Amino acid sequence: MRRVRYESTGGPLFLEETPVPEPGPGELLVRAEAIGVTLPVVRKVTEATEPIPLGGEIAGEVVAVGHGVTRFRAGERVTGLCFGHGYADFAVLHEAMASPVPDTVSAVDAVALVRSGLVALGALDAARPEPGEAALITAAASGVGHLAVQLAKVRGAGRVVGAVSDPAKADFVRALGADEVITYDREDWGDPVDYVLDAVGGELLTPAITALVPGGRLVAYSSGGGTIEAYDLLVGAKSVIGFQMARIARGRPELYERWRQELWRLFSEGALKPAVHGEFGLAEAAKAHEVIESRSNLGKVVLRP
Repeated sequence: MRRVRYESTGGPLFLEETPVPEPGPGELLVRAEAIGVTLPVVRKVTEATEPIPLGGEIAGEVVAVGHGVTRFRAGERVTGLCFGHGYADFAVLHEAMASPVPDTVSAVDAVALVRSGLVALGALDAARPEPGEAALITAAASGVGHLAVQLAKVRGAGRVVGAVSDPAKADFVRALGADEVITYDREDWGDPVDYVLDAVGGELLTPAITALVPGGRLVAYSSGGGTIEAYDLLVGAKSVIGFQMARIARGRPELYERWRQELWRLFSEGALKPAVHGEFGLAEAAKAHEVIESRSNLGKVVLRP
């Protein structure tokens, strides 16, 4: 089978031929039909001191199962997060991370919806939103952000502000339901909001905290790091909440499953519509990474083996 790999920090990415893996205990072997490209994986390629497996979201058909698997069998379609080599024709997926894909849903829609949607929905729940509150969502045109904008509206936000890097993304974000769109370089981010869902981190943390009303909440789920001054929280009785999906998946599987079911329900009702920026072949993985690195994507970037 084909697999994308790299040998040193920063790449380049290349295709190699390698044997099809065998699923271990509790694992599924999936023939990949769609693979989601994420910012954390792109960052690891450019920043990690040693090469890592290119993992991520996958969707496809189960072709074999390992010992002890009870929820799935060969021939069924699944989507989930692969921690090993995911940029490949075949990938190994742990049963606990797998979600069934309805027959009527394409692999591309599944990979664009489920993992990014779980992060968006989890971050939103972490903010403890109340109906009518105002929300600000950074990276609002990203794979996670564009779903978070829609979910905030579904959950009853009175005003949703989308924050983006480029004004060219404004029409896309407004079409998702955002009431306002701002760019990061604006000195004034407008009227204060009750909560911020931040996927960017770094230097944006300070203006994001400033944008909160007294008592407001910032949910940080970015891999971009950053520093917050304690005084900025103290003076307005504001709070920061860290959110990590892996912790929920491993420690609270019942909540993880409830979120998945909610995503599928909203999708089937037409209340949640994943957007796909582009589809790339495995040999074009470097081009897909360039789209993410340049922050030019509108929605999800997907590889199609």
